[in-house]
Amino acid sequence: MSYIPPEMIQEARKMDLLTYLQNHEPQELVRVSRNCYATKTHDSLKISNGKWCWFSRGIGERSALDYLIKVRGFSFLDAVEAIAGCQCPAVIPEAREPPKQRAVVFPKPSPDTGRVVSYLKGRGICREVLSFCLETGRLYESAEYHSAVFVGKDEEGRPRYAAVRATGGSGYKGDAAGSDKHYSFSIPAEGPCRTLQIFEGAVDLLSYATLACRKGKDWRREHLLSLGGVYVPKKDPEERKLPAALSRYLKDHPEIDTVITNLDDDYAGREAALSIQKLLPEKYRVSIRLPLHGKDVNDTLLYQIRMSAEKAKSDGPER
Repeated sequence: MSYIPPEMIQEARKMDLLTYLQNHEPQELVRVSRNCYATKTHDSLKISNGKWCWFSRGIGERSALDYLIKVRGFSFLDAVEAIAGCQCPAVIPEAREPPKQRAVVFPKPSPDTGRVVSYLKGRGICREVLSFCLETGRLYESAEYHSAVFVGKDEEGRPRYAAVRATGGSGYKGDAAGSDKHYSFSIPAEGPCRTLQIFEGAVDLLSYATLACRKGKDWRREHLLSLGGVYVPKKDPEERKLPAALSRYLKDHPEIDTVITNLDDDYAGREAALSIQKLLPEKYRVSIRLPLHGKDVNDTLLYQIRMSAEKAKSDGPER
């Protein structure tokens, strides 16, 4: 650890997040509206009127210093140095206990699941897949906002992650505070299987399972994993990393030798798929699969449902 001059700390505390990002990390800024920005890494983190708020985690402050510590995980020293752009003289560090893992703050469940079931049925998800998720505790409805909560579990079946998605008009989606991305929403294969299908989000995963059901296939025959979102990989190949959920799942299932990406057909999705293909060791066969219709797997499912309905209507009895 280093000694930090008090005047340097004072100057660091004055720096607001927008100014810091404009000067140090302009590539992170995404303009949402005239006076509002988000970040590429965390699209639920909004910056407006001199303040920032990370809605998916329920935290917000003013300064860039708080952002670097609470969002980026910087130490206090590293955060001050990042803002000041200089190094501080070193001193002998004090022994500290390692930080404890944060517990997931799961939204309080509602006794009813009607809103969530209605929402997901509207997205085309079939009853068989929905029933499985509800019965195994992978899906529930939140009491306060009636959002869909997709639960990720570890190998012992302990809930470690929750993706929250609004069922109303707000369009909100994000992770519950304390969620561990290593254990994102997934449905393991029911029997021996060496293939892993990966998706950006839980709805696309459930859409893929529903498409299998519609074809009369066993939708539990493969491993299914949601990555909990993707981001555009960094330009420097040395700085690129596999998604945390994918790394953990492959570690827990060493029998897997084939990975198939089913990411969105947009710039971020295509770049993430190519990055995964390059980063995975040669022992894995990696295939990149783009949606047949629309932007994502759910678009493909809704297209097939619509085409089937139109065909049934045209094939109906003549009057």
